[in-house]
Amino acid sequence: MSNAAPIKTEANGQRRSDILTKEEVRFARRELRRHKMTAFALVVPLLVFISFAFVAPIFTMLHQGFYSPVVADLIPQTLEKLEAWDGKSQPNDSILTSMAIDLKRLAADRTSGKLAAEINRNKPGASSAVKSTARKLRRMDDADLEKNGAALLLASHKNWADPTMWRAVKKAGKVYTDTFYLTALDLERTFEGELQIREATQIYVQLYAKTLRMALVITLMCLVLGYPLAYFLANAPSKTANLLMIFVLLPFWSSLLVRTTAWIALLQTNGVVNSFLMQLHIISEPLDMLYTEFSTIIAMTHILLPFMILPLYSVMKGIDKSYMRAAMSMGARPIPAFLSVYLPNTLPGLSAGALLVFIISVGYYITPALVGGTDGQMISNIIAFHMQQSNNWGLAAALGTMLLILILTLYWVYDRFVGASNIKLG
Repeated sequence: MSNAAPIKTEANGQRRSDILTKEEVRFARRELRRHKMTAFALVVPLLVFISFAFVAPIFTMLHQGFYSPVVADLIPQTLEKLEAWDGKSQPNDSILTSMAIDLKRLAADRTSGKLAAEINRNKPGASSAVKSTARKLRRMDDADLEKNGAALLLASHKNWADPTMWRAVKKAGKVYTDTFYLTALDLERTFEGELQIREATQIYVQLYAKTLRMALVITLMCLVLGYPLAYFLANAPSKTANLLMIFVLLPFWSSLLVRTTAWIALLQTNGVVNSFLMQLHIISEPLDMLYTEFSTIIAMTHILLPFMILPLYSVMKGIDKSYMRAAMSMGARPIPAFLSVYLPNTLPGLSAGALLVFIISVGYYITPALVGGTDGQMISNIIAFHMQQSNNWGLAAALGTMLLILILTLYWVYDRFVGASNIKLG
């Protein structure tokens, strides 16, 4: 009996200890949830801004690339009747009459220009036919159009008797279409739905290839110019390095337009470069440097050079100088020691700078627009053209989407191969 009480007390104490431990665990979990909610509340404004400024525009662009309801909203009855058309012969009188009535209504609403622009994208030259027909039919009576709409439409312009005109109307009337994305790849569908290379224009694939080539050249030039300078800054005395770093960062303190305009003054026919070369009798007549691919590459290399230098400098600054001394003390020559010891340690900064410069240059717009002219423009300038001048937002969205996919693919390749090799080296 004397030994039972301590055992019972010990058991009760153990149970009490277990209960307290569970309470402490629940309290810790509540505190953790509270901290998580607090952290999430602090991040909510940033998430809202990112969603509003980045995610929503991207999804809008993706949607705009295959959603085109303009023609379907303008002539819904005509498109409904066109569904049964065989696509080979001239449409029947019912379809022709419906189009005549719709064109008169659009002329009265002053929206025939929208229909003309949409159809003209599928059949060049159709815009004049639609506009002229709408102007002629606007003066007609509704009763006349109901009775003789087909004859009046055919008499207004010869294109309405051409089946290709109606194929363009039917193609433009699709609310959801892959036409814009196919155009961005220089492809098109026949009336039967088969894919083929565009016969009219084949420029966009060439522009993508040209953009990638120019971005690669700019990246290589930034690497050739930036690597030695970053090496010098990392190994120079602090006073000298700090002074030179000011000149590296100086372009960030001036306007991009000012820097680009300065290159116009330097490279134009009577600019500084041509005048200097002619005074030295190196050339006898001015060189055509401005508004070329050369001027775009030179100006963008100057603008993007700091984006290469800064990542390289940050990595080189952390490399121990004793590595090179140890390699050379063991009999290695300077160049082999640099290639086998120092260069592999700088690969993280080199790859980061190259990726940064390449991606920025692929989507650059202002500098090619100002100094590139026709020859030095990139795909971003064509996207801006379709948004601001041709008002073909669907094609602009498709081109922008393809550019986004291209950049994401290149980043995946970088992360898959270059990024993995950097981790192994680290």
